[in-house]
Amino acid sequence: MKASLAFLALIAATASAAPAVPNDGQAHCIGECQKADPNALMSKLMQHKVAAWEQCETSTSLVCARQQNLALAAPTPLGFTKCVDGFAGEYPCKGLDLLSFIPHTDLGSGAGFGNDIWGWTDPVTGAEIAVVGQTDGTAFVDVTKPSEPKYLGRVHTNVPELPRLSWRDVKVYKDHAYIVADDARSNKHALQVFDLTQLRNVSTPQVFQPTTIYKEFGSCHNIAINEDSGFAYCVGSRTCNSGLHIVDIREPASPKFAGCADDDGYVHDAQIVNYKGPDTRFQGKEIAFAYNEDTLTIWDVTDKSKIVQLSRTPYVGSAYTHQGWLTEDQAYLLLDDELDELEKVNDGHTQTYIWDARDLTAPKYIDSYRSPVLSIDHNLYIKGNLSYQSNYGSGLRVNDVKDIANGKLTEFAYFDVTPERDVVEFEGSWSNYPYFKSGNILVNSIERGLFVVKHAEADPAPPTPNPPKCIA
Repeated sequence: MKASLAFLALIAATASAAPAVPNDGQAHCIGECQKADPNALMSKLMQHKVAAWEQCETSTSLVCARQQNLALAAPTPLGFTKCVDGFAGEYPCKGLDLLSFIPHTDLGSGAGFGNDIWGWTDPVTGAEIAVVGQTDGTAFVDVTKPSEPKYLGRVHTNVPELPRLSWRDVKVYKDHAYIVADDARSNKHALQVFDLTQLRNVSTPQVFQPTTIYKEFGSCHNIAINEDSGFAYCVGSRTCNSGLHIVDIREPASPKFAGCADDDGYVHDAQIVNYKGPDTRFQGKEIAFAYNEDTLTIWDVTDKSKIVQLSRTPYVGSAYTHQGWLTEDQAYLLLDDELDELEKVNDGHTQTYIWDARDLTAPKYIDSYRSPVLSIDHNLYIKGNLSYQSNYGSGLRVNDVKDIANGKLTEFAYFDVTPERDVVEFEGSWSNYPYFKSGNILVNSIERGLFVVKHAEADPAPPTPNPPKCIA
């Protein structure tokens, strides 16, 4: 995955030109709003990743060969493969069966590399659609029949002259996909909005155009959406001091600038909720839990014109505060730090930080969970009592969080999408989506493609014999 380190020097200094201001009476991101955080640590993280990818070009490992998309190493599609004796085919597993695998090159990607992923359930047909982030665009795959995935088409990147944008992120709201990319070199990707209902009745793969493009930022690292409020939060952009750039998407195809949370610099990722947790002072408010490179920062974002920072909390061992997720009762959260393994803050076994968030003005670090394998952590989500963690080289790791109040997680299941090795490198699983009603789980691998897995069911009991008929 060739990328020049030279461009990294541009990242902190890049400033987008202020967009032309429409005379429409609406709020717009202009003036000071069009400035980035000059002290962001993101360039350090990018340097680590680009250096690792460049080093891979001279390596003979199979993972690196797949990163270079070499024909001899290209992965092949797979159908249903049960997890038996710790493997589903070549893939190490525990408690998760493989339903299907399809390579990025079969999903219309010329570059052949993946990143983020999300899902959409068609409210009319019930179809389950994977929205697959790739370095050169976004692919759409019907996984309603998970052992027979159907590629429907794609939306290309907004920056065709930069065909490999390693950082792309996507979320879904009211039948629309919202797609951003971190393109510091051009700073012009903007926010693509795509009406997913166009995927109905597609018989052959198509190249789709965005429904609309929101242009009040160019480069943006991540996007979070509060589906209960109808606001999107774009983070790590070259606007709003690289904090929360807030967009009103209550009319999904007509996004409008709504405000900034810019008093804590660069935000790498966030989760925003209509708060129903135990801190009674803020119940009913819209609360943002932000992962800000070296802190957990919490804002009350209910009033977009008067955002209030509730807390800003550092922690011991911080190397790069990356992302996290609340438990369903909003009392606790898990946080992943993307550089603590690489920078030898710990012994290289994935470390997940466990937090007590019952007091929004004073959240507390409780303890850490140490994975049994070497790997860097990336994106995690919680559904019910399980956390679903994409931990790069060790794949999807599923942990039981029932005892989180006591600072304990328990390994429940895993599916390793990089079977060749478990190492502290930026390779393997980028993200996952565990929220389909069917229970099918999407995993996006950087080098390989889209995996669909599911918790293994116990072997069915033999049928109960019919009772003998009573003969009168």
